[in-house]
Amino acid sequence: MKILIVEDEKSLLDTLAAFLPGEGFVCEMAESYFAAEDKLAAFDYDIIILDITLPDSNGLDLLQKIKISDNDAGILIVSARNSLDDKLKGLDLGADDYITKPFHLSELNSRIRAVLRKRKFNGMKELAFRELRLLPEQR
Repeated sequence: MKILIVEDEKSLLDTLAAFLPGEGFVCEMAESYFAAEDKLAAFDYDIIILDITLPDSNGLDLLQKIKISDNDAGILIVSARNSLDDKLKGLDLGADDYITKPFHLSELNSRIRAVLRKRKFNGMKELAFRELRLLPEQR
């Protein structure tokens, strides 16, 4: 699964870029709105971890642009803003989840996996396949 991390706080970006590959994710990073736009135009992602406060724009503006473009990536907002208004606005704009800084990496990992389950596998923890039965003439 491929993740785009949009985060301007260098230490957090480095921490996530070191942690998430160990959990089985391929990660790309963008430290600004415009860097994220470039990455989104060039590649598809399963999850976008999105900070609200970016140096060159607002992460919620990027969220709106992502939703307008019919991008089907899951969106997990990671923000230092803990106000109810920010949470509601992010979720109402189409984010799948919202976590406030600081957070435990294990919680972030669980939230990423929950968003993936909802988006890609309709909430199932595991995929189940129907039993294949062969007709006598096919054996």
